[in-house]
Amino acid sequence: MAHTESAKKNYRKMLKRRERNLAASSRYRTEMKKVLAAVEKGDAAGAASLLPAAMKAIDKAAKQRVIHANTAANKKSRLARSINRLAAPKK
Repeated sequence: MAHTESAKKNYRKMLKRRERNLAASSRYRTEMKKVLAAVEKGDAAGAASLLPAAMKAIDKAAKQRVIHANTAANKKSRLARSINRLAAPKK
């Protein structure tokens, strides 16, 4: 455990940040799972309607620096690509 006052304060700050980071990551992962579940069912319209909320959650996580901006872009791209694959006509 920390001994100095500044170390104790840093520990308290770390706990608050950790809680906020966990909430943000949980939020964006949940939204992604909703979209991917709709894609698994084959529901292109449902997945497309859930996509904006997932994009928003991912962008917020990136803005809060919970995930890197490039990771956010990658996740958004993969979600959109999975929906587009579903909506594309079969060959």
